Amino acid sequence: MRRFGWFIVLGVVLVIILAIVLGFAGSYNGLVKKSQAVDAQWAQVETQYQRRFDLIPNLVATAKGYLKQELAIFTEITQARAAYSSAQTTDAKAVAAGEVEVALSKLIAIVEDNPEIKSDQVMIGLMDELAGTENRISVERGRYNTDVRDYNTAIKSFPTNIVAGMFNFNEHEYFKSVSGDDQPPVVEF
Repeated sequence: MRRFGWFIVLGVVLVIILAIVLGFAGSYNGLVKKSQAVDAQWAQVETQYQRRFDLIPNLVATAKGYLKQELAIFTEITQARAAYSSAQTTDAKAVAAGEVEVALSKLIAIVEDNPEIKSDQVMIGLMDELAGTENRISVERGRYNTDVRDYNTAIKSFPTNIVAGMFNFNEHEYFKSVSGDDQPPVVEF
């Protein structure tokens, strides 16, 4: 009878150990999945940025033909695109993308103030494509921030925070708008 009691105690201890191990494994795998979701969503944001960057040369070339005196805006757009291309981190890319947005908004304001450009069919098509791309970027940024929120919540919640600390799961940064992005561009002729 005594032997049978030890088997029960040993069985209970093994079940408890197995439950703890499975709990840690589940937490770890959940964090990996959420981290990968954040990375994948950022890739979606970058895909839309690339779409925007692919449109910019055509937009600039079309506007350039009409606005030879506005070379400064074209230089600003080119520099902003170069800054994005050389950015290494998500935060640096977000800042550089904001610079592109500011430069593009100036170009759009110039186009809207020049009826001969606004009526050009190529320019109309490019502006429509750009507007659609900007909407896609906004949606993808929102999804990215949702994934970041879910991930950051998971690494801060008990007991997952223990696993997150053990395996160095760190917070991801939310996408934030660029300082001054809420102000309309000032265009002077």
